[in-house]
Amino acid sequence: MTDDAYTDLGRVGIWTFAYEGQPAQRVRESAAEIEELGYGALWYGEAFGRDSFGQGWLLLSATRRITVASGIANIAFRDPIATATATRTLGEAFPGRYVLGLGGHRVDDTVHEFDGYPVPARGRAVTSVRAYLDAMDAVPAHGPVPDPAPRRVLAALGPKMLSLAAERTWGAHPYFVPVEHTELARRIMGPEAFLAVEQAVVLDTDLARAREVATAHVAGYVASAPHQQANVRRLGFGDADIVGGPSRRLVDAIVAYGDVSAVRRRVQEHLDAGADHVCLQVLTADPAALPEDAWRELAPALPLGPAPSVP
Repeated sequence: MTDDAYTDLGRVGIWTFAYEGQPAQRVRESAAEIEELGYGALWYGEAFGRDSFGQGWLLLSATRRITVASGIANIAFRDPIATATATRTLGEAFPGRYVLGLGGHRVDDTVHEFDGYPVPARGRAVTSVRAYLDAMDAVPAHGPVPDPAPRRVLAALGPKMLSLAAERTWGAHPYFVPVEHTELARRIMGPEAFLAVEQAVVLDTDLARAREVATAHVAGYVASAPHQQANVRRLGFGDADIVGGPSRRLVDAIVAYGDVSAVRRRVQEHLDAGADHVCLQVLTADPAALPEDAWRELAPALPLGPAPSVP
């Protein structure tokens, strides 16, 4: 089979962490509605809720056409053998509809704590991910081989990881990035690599309230995610934007907030900067809630279809 066997992700999808805390039947119903709304892909995170591949199976089995993509499956959580075989299983059961997003850092023997959980220490990111991909590729297939093979993307931010994404996978899935990063990523990866950008949004016409939700989101990442802080510094943000809480400039660069037109403008900016696909993470005051009203309101206003062909 050729690339035609893959489901087109379209230009806009949904990204969410919220499914981790929802009952399975609620997740099924919600995923089916997202598909019917016309979004091209459904991206989901992995923290300490459902296993990424179990969540992927749940979403794929509840839908018929939409692409389901991990955003991301953390390589620190499982051995490459487990990742390779689980990916093959989803790819064989749901041909052309599963995209494996990989990220995180492979680990050594040191253990520290995160939110009360023991987590092995991180290694060097690019070296770790390259080795992980090598190990996945070396796993023999003792069962059915999916055709087409599931596509893979990397959670890439810095130049070296973006280059690795273009070299070894379908492309990159940058998270927590401004439009300037999209332009940079496209230059580094070249015209052929797939670029799927996460964009956080707050759909609320009360701008003060929307900015409060957006600020809390950005503050959490710059305070607790060193790789995200390093990335925004690489893009020209300094201590004045980060230390003591995020600046308005940084919040506005990372989160699109306001009415539907504000979200639509930001999506178009990413597409104009070189993104193939933008997946929207709708933020609310309650991170565990499903922002279904916002998903419904946004759908008719966004360019959900495939990218226009170039004559």
